[in-house]
Amino acid sequence: MQHTLLQSHLPALSDMSTPFPHLFAPLDLGFTTLPNRLLMGSMHTGLEDQRDLSRLAAYFAARARGGVGLMVTGGIAPNRRGWLAPFSAKMTTTTEARRHRVVTDAVHAEGGKIAMQILHAGRYAMHPMLVAPSPLRAPISPFRPWEMSPRLIRETIRDFGRAAALAREAGYDGVEIMGSEGYLINQFIVPRTNKRTDEWGGSPENRFRFPLEVLRSVRQQAGDDFIVIFRLSMLDLVDDGSTWEEVVALAQAVEQAGANLLNTGIGWHEARIPTIATLVPRGAYAWVTARLRGAVRLPLIATNRINTPEKAEDILASGQADMVSLARPFLADPNFARKAREDRAAEINTCIACNQACLDRIFANKEASCLVNPRACRETLFPPSLPKPQHAGRRIAVVGAGPAGLSCAAELGEMGFEVHLFEASHELGGQFNLAKRIPGKEEFAETIRYFDVRLQKAGVQVHFGRYIDAEDLIAGAFETVVLATGVVPRRPAIPGIEHPCVLSYVDALRGTHSVGQRVAIVGAGGIGFDVAAFLTVPPYSDTMDYLREWGVDPTYVARGGLGTPMLVSTDRQVWLLQRTKGKMGARMGKTTGWAHRLALKNRGVQFWSGVEYQRIDDDGLHLIVNGQPQTLAVDNVIICAGQEPLRDLQLPLEAAGLHVYCIGGAHVAAELDAERAIEEGLRTAIALGQAAI
Repeated sequence: MQHTLLQSHLPALSDMSTPFPHLFAPLDLGFTTLPNRLLMGSMHTGLEDQRDLSRLAAYFAARARGGVGLMVTGGIAPNRRGWLAPFSAKMTTTTEARRHRVVTDAVHAEGGKIAMQILHAGRYAMHPMLVAPSPLRAPISPFRPWEMSPRLIRETIRDFGRAAALAREAGYDGVEIMGSEGYLINQFIVPRTNKRTDEWGGSPENRFRFPLEVLRSVRQQAGDDFIVIFRLSMLDLVDDGSTWEEVVALAQAVEQAGANLLNTGIGWHEARIPTIATLVPRGAYAWVTARLRGAVRLPLIATNRINTPEKAEDILASGQADMVSLARPFLADPNFARKAREDRAAEINTCIACNQACLDRIFANKEASCLVNPRACRETLFPPSLPKPQHAGRRIAVVGAGPAGLSCAAELGEMGFEVHLFEASHELGGQFNLAKRIPGKEEFAETIRYFDVRLQKAGVQVHFGRYIDAEDLIAGAFETVVLATGVVPRRPAIPGIEHPCVLSYVDALRGTHSVGQRVAIVGAGGIGFDVAAFLTVPPYSDTMDYLREWGVDPTYVARGGLGTPMLVSTDRQVWLLQRTKGKMGARMGKTTGWAHRLALKNRGVQFWSGVEYQRIDDDGLHLIVNGQPQTLAVDNVIICAGQEPLRDLQLPLEAAGLHVYCIGGAHVAAELDAERAIEEGLRTAIALGQAAI
């Protein structure tokens, strides 16, 4: 019986023309067929909340054109109490449904399919009208929720069903019911947040009543020929979450209640285990979905940190899931599916899971975009650049092959300019070559690979190992020079800064100087944290290393799948120091900074803030901490105290009459910012293309 269930959705593999036959096998749902096994998972972008949805339409149309099998919108509330924030997206009236027609029409015009996610925030809402099964405040919301009365519960169930009916009226092909990640439905399911003693709480059957009644209401009002995805929390990663037996029982009940697809939810937003950051191994949670195989007949969708077609194919071919969900990878490259199908995987702009321009922006109430793809969510603002005959033969020099220079040079080359890219080292990437050495940031190498392929296809002439000077550029008959020369590390005015024990972060990360066992790091910004990780955090050898360290139990003995974190010891003693008082790494990303801090604390890194640097000598680093003198007897002092822009070519080039643009670190070096650098490269290229017409 189990063998039959496991085989029920495996593809026939009739199309062997693609290197990813499982990924591009159709999936028959009975009343409709999905063209492949790729789901663009739900992710809020901020575009959903705008009154004019034309930009959202362009965003989804680009991904439909790129060949993804099915897309899911960001969360849309079924009523005002379910808002994520005041005046965020909801689906409650026919007027709101009509506004969404521009989205669904645009997707269908490109041959795509799209489902609307219905999400009730529950106690995660950021407004005072929030409600929940029990009046327990969430650690990520400033508001305490109102306990839902039985009458309000029944009204909310009807609201879910009406939202689904309106989604159908709006032209959507289906809906996804958000039952995971700690939102309202998930709050009913687990004893952590459901303390009720009536028919909606207590026993598992009572706690399951709300999600199942929601699903039945959705199916009844939307009809049988409408895709209904249920996103089930298969691994809560919080205390008093679901047991595995409860996960299975609810999945089977969801199947009986009429869902077509079962999506995997991993972790609550308040969980203290990173699940989507770049330090998480690829496909680290596919085992959770695989564990449910055989218990239900529904097609199962695996999710979290699946960012390459190779990993997606492996998950499907090994029978761990029937579909794979990728969200941020489609931000990074809307043509992910098409490139994979056409055996052009090397051309995919891979998501590096940095969260910097997507989730961090959303949590700051800003529109999402993508660090490696500034066009994401701005498709109407930055349309693709096309070759133009009038650009042919026009010579532009780009100096520096870091993120800014790569972005600008690739874009200019694709426009038809004759582009010469000069790089003093013997490799592309600039500061990304340092970043990729940090444990958990190895993905940065993918961005370098992507730009390398783009440069080759665009015919950009790359000149390695050459410190080009102003005279060379003037003699080269370049009408425009883009300086992407980057930064040099700042050396603070600490007495003894020239002592042999002092290293820059570049020395430490490149391995040009050995680093001792006792180390003081001056500067606790992003680079300081990276250096501390480089010195103390070994890269994971496999997924089990990650699961053990963070306390994820694949045997699922305890509720929520929590185990005991296994701390990894290190022989090196590291002090991370900053002048200012307060939280260390306060400017790091909201969705990942906490994980980096916790990883370093678990390895014994000492965080000292409010320090005054006195001097460096043979005895070590002399400080004043909380008014008391201290001496750290360290082997090395590593300076991570900021950078200075490197743009000494600017004045002589401008004096010679050349048009000069400074971008990236050469423009602003206050804090290394790859998001800004890549976007500046794109904007500068577009400006040059428009000026040359």
